[in-house]
Amino acid sequence: MVDGSVSEHLAQLTGFMLLGFVAVMGANLMESLYIGNVGTLELAALGFTFPLVMTLQGMTMGLGIGASSVVARSIGARDWPNARRLITHSFVLVMIFVVLVAVTVFALLDPIFKLLGATELAQKLARGYMTIWLLGLPFFAVAMVGSSLMRAAGDAIKPSYLMTVGALIQVILGPPLIFGFSSYEGLGLTGAALAFVIARSISFLMYAYYVYRDRLLVMSLAGFLSSSRAILHVGLPAIAANLISPISLTVITRLLAGHGPAVVAGFSVASRIETMLAMVMWALSMSVAPFVGQNWGAKQFSRVQRALRVANTFALAWGALAFIVLYLLGPKVIALVNQDPAVIAAATAYLMIIPLGMGLMGVVANSTSTFNALGQPGPPLIISLLQMLFLSVPLALLGNHWLGYQGIFLGSVLSVLITAIIAFVWLKTTIRRRKLLAKAELTVSETSTG
Repeated sequence: MVDGSVSEHLAQLTGFMLLGFVAVMGANLMESLYIGNVGTLELAALGFTFPLVMTLQGMTMGLGIGASSVVARSIGARDWPNARRLITHSFVLVMIFVVLVAVTVFALLDPIFKLLGATELAQKLARGYMTIWLLGLPFFAVAMVGSSLMRAAGDAIKPSYLMTVGALIQVILGPPLIFGFSSYEGLGLTGAALAFVIARSISFLMYAYYVYRDRLLVMSLAGFLSSSRAILHVGLPAIAANLISPISLTVITRLLAGHGPAVVAGFSVASRIETMLAMVMWALSMSVAPFVGQNWGAKQFSRVQRALRVANTFALAWGALAFIVLYLLGPKVIALVNQDPAVIAAATAYLMIIPLGMGLMGVVANSTSTFNALGQPGPPLIISLLQMLFLSVPLALLGNHWLGYQGIFLGSVLSVLITAIIAFVWLKTTIRRRKLLAKAELTVSETSTG
């Protein structure tokens, strides 16, 4: 894992991860396409579920970050028995945590959608969707964390294929469950949620089979509390950091709701279109984490620095390319989803502005992933809090006041720019300091031995 070209290794990890993300986000985009053909109100209701779905997925990914961090460092230190123990305990911890969260969220659905500014009818539709969707959350969570753990264990291929299969099942089941077939009338928005639940349940069974077959588990809970502490040391701050973006998204959705359901619907469509290209940034940052963890555990500090240079350069280049693509093709894709002029106008404004910050978003993601891989969850949390409390929300409020919903989008881009500069400088300084400290400790050890 610590040999060979840094660029080639990162490209391999990112490529396979990207395959899975393309499938998952493609399924989300197809869901929007299906619902857009049901009606604008249903599409707006789906938009109101987006912050909540992002929050729950962010919590799941936070636990995955904590688990993969400790597992990758154990593997880098060649401690496979401990790695298998941590993998086993991670699954148990995730299932307990997510079930508790799902039950809590179910009880709070009405207050949440009222807070987001949903109309009574949109609120009813959104609640029906989320009630079904929450049933699939535990299965989705285990599959998501399982994907992170399999990559941390050195298997970049299988998780991507399994993510792809699950997404394809969701896409195939969507039309009959949403629109109906033969004498069956279909369930509309609720049918989309049901397709998600069935697909993620099947994905869960596939992950369970391969994790067991590859002997990544131990049939013992001995040391579970110790493992949980190690996982949550990174996982809890990562969860908190991952919640920052959905909280900001909640504020933004609330502000957009003030401009009417069509604007929320346009935001829902455009954000999913943009995500199809932004997921390259996520795949890259999630590939950086196990690479950094393993190489740091093996004392290969120079490889960590080279990996970050490669990752950040690629992120900025991809961001520029993505903006051009969305600028040219975005409006045409929007028109395929919904023909409402107000929806098209809002979605087009989003795609003309938000992608300007995509490459910078990649720099932030690479930095926070690296901090977590090093076992330092504090900086990502502070960076995320800074972005939300002092940048995203205030700038969105100012932008909305001065320029309407277009100003909200401009405020988001400016907040990402400032955050990227802070995250980049902080990480660079931290790595340089840790590298010098490690060299000093090695010199002292060699002198003592001599």
